[in-house]
Amino acid sequence: MNTRVMFSSKTDEWETPQDLFDELNKEFQFDLDVCANGDNHKCKLWWNKEQDGLYQSWHKHAKTFWMNPPYGREIGKWVKKAYEESQKGCTVVCLLPARTDTKWFHEYILGKAEIRFVKGRLKFGGSKNSAPFPSMIVIFREVTT
Repeated sequence: MNTRVMFSSKTDEWETPQDLFDELNKEFQFDLDVCANGDNHKCKLWWNKEQDGLYQSWHKHAKTFWMNPPYGREIGKWVKKAYEESQKGCTVVCLLPARTDTKWFHEYILGKAEIRFVKGRLKFGGSKNSAPFPSMIVIFREVTT
């Protein structure tokens, strides 16, 4: 794996560490990976860039979703989408950089989701090096009325 690209701004995709996903999947039993590709998808059902999960109606396809979005400028749109889909009856579990100073964190996560900060730094995609940022698991629970 080319970690020079992975830990630079040349990519905004960070493959979920398998052991972290497996632990969360035991708890949540994910139906669909909303931000994936043929090499890094974690669920049997997954959407790629062409299917564009930002424009899908998630709640029409499944109930429990895994989301490790691209970490670039679009991340706020993904967090907003996850929050909105939870309001329609879905549970969305997200792996995100712990950027507590961002607008998306304050508008869609703080006080609206369960936050589990990851101890230490993750090693994405089987890399030998840890990520240059801390991570968090954000859980948008299904809203029941």
